[in-house]
Amino acid sequence: MGKVGIFGSSFDPITNVHLWTASTVAHRYKLDFVIFLPSSHQRPDKRIHISDDHRWKLIRLAINDNDKFVANDYEMNQHAWDIATYHTLEHFKKVYSDDEVFFIMGADLLVDIGEGKWKKTKELVHENKFIVMARNDIDMLAVIARSPILRNADDGQTFHLVDKGLAMETSSTFIRDEFQQGGEPRYLLPEKCYEYIKNNNLYQNREKV
Repeated sequence: MGKVGIFGSSFDPITNVHLWTASTVAHRYKLDFVIFLPSSHQRPDKRIHISDDHRWKLIRLAINDNDKFVANDYEMNQHAWDIATYHTLEHFKKVYSDDEVFFIMGADLLVDIGEGKWKKTKELVHENKFIVMARNDIDMLAVIARSPILRNADDGQTFHLVDKGLAMETSSTFIRDEFQQGGEPRYLLPEKCYEYIKNNNLYQNREKV
């Protein structure tokens, strides 16, 4: 049995922190590979600033030289009403039926799940495994303890908390703002991605390209 990590995000744009996070999690948890899963632009809780085509190309550029990284456009191709992390994980557990599948996320999302903000929350936490990364001084153990949904699913195998040395906070929002304001975020994302963004004039105005 292998181990597969599902790393979902807008990747708008993908950053060096995304790559470093995926690499570190794969190393610590002995994952065979990490799937970079860009979210659909149709999701009502997301505002995407560039086209799916550009985001997809940026991800491919960023992970091209790492054989433990895989890009998958499954959620990009789903209709808005079908999109839910529960359904997405059901899909990948069928694809990788002989492997152990983990959903990689930040502690901020753990808070949202604990508050019941996600679709099919109870089924999601009872039927899946999560690798949760530290974020913004969030006490992950306290989040689990405060939430009946989370604490009743916490069997020692459901939540794998990464709270040491994995809390870099440079965000895609910061990079977008730097591009828009004429800043220089060159070394916050892969060089090939930086060049692609500059050459295609992405994030440098408020209109979606």
